[in-house]
Amino acid sequence: MCGMPQPPPVRSTSTLPPRPDASMSLLTSVMDHSLDDGYAEAAARKKADGSGGMPKTLRAKLGLAAGLVLAALVVTVGAAQARVAAPVVAKEREELVDRIEGETSAADKLEKSVDELRDDVDTRRREALAQSGDSDRSDLVGILSGAAEVHGPGVKLMVNDAKDVGTGGDGQPRGTSGFSDTGRVRDRDMQRVVNGLWESGAEAISINGQRLTALSAIRAAGDAILVDNRPLVPPYTVLAVGDGERLSAAFQDSADGLYLHALQESYGIRTAISVADDLELPAAPSVIVRTAQPITGKGTS
Repeated sequence: MCGMPQPPPVRSTSTLPPRPDASMSLLTSVMDHSLDDGYAEAAARKKADGSGGMPKTLRAKLGLAAGLVLAALVVTVGAAQARVAAPVVAKEREELVDRIEGETSAADKLEKSVDELRDDVDTRRREALAQSGDSDRSDLVGILSGAAEVHGPGVKLMVNDAKDVGTGGDGQPRGTSGFSDTGRVRDRDMQRVVNGLWESGAEAISINGQRLTALSAIRAAGDAILVDNRPLVPPYTVLAVGDGERLSAAFQDSADGLYLHALQESYGIRTAISVADDLELPAAPSVIVRTAQPITGKGTS
């Protein structure tokens, strides 16, 4: 019995496992083709033409060598010039420092000579007035003019910048003077202090050892305070000879004393006043009178 023809048996084939990187086709492509086709083609052309890499001809090699030598020469010359100029600059600086020190020493000698001559003039004047019987008047004139050293009771007033000179107590600008540091003592402040002490009964005043006279000026040069063109450094110590207790009370109650107190309260400027039993004030440079003449005779009617 013939049956239905049977289909040929199907042979089973084993299925290969997929590659682990099958899902990373982009990364695989980048790794396999690290250069773009265009770049690869351009590199191949340059290599075929002999235009890539190091120079091939002798002239090109000589040009490259000359460029390197020139660059090295420029660097060497610059370093040599800097090495040569350094001792010259140092020598010039040393000569300048020596010159400044020499001029400062000469100025100190001249100032010492001026002081000695001033003392000699004062001594001779006293001797001349003593012979004429008018020495008391000479002493009084010397005290009032500031030409004589004085001592006696009085007050000691210390005025100093605020601890933080960049801001005041309320952070507001101080006046319209243009100064940015509200906690810094200014020349106008010292002017008011001195005028207030004179008005309160001071007979002689000095600031940081500088004796004040009728011709003294308190000015500013930048942030520095000048007294008779001599710069002062804070803290400012003001010595005033007079009736200590009365002078202190009168100054603190005056308008200028209240002004100083307002600076302390509003801007942090530090002040301190105390009564002293004996203060010593130096003499000021002698005042040279060129124009004023004493009246020796009685006026006519």
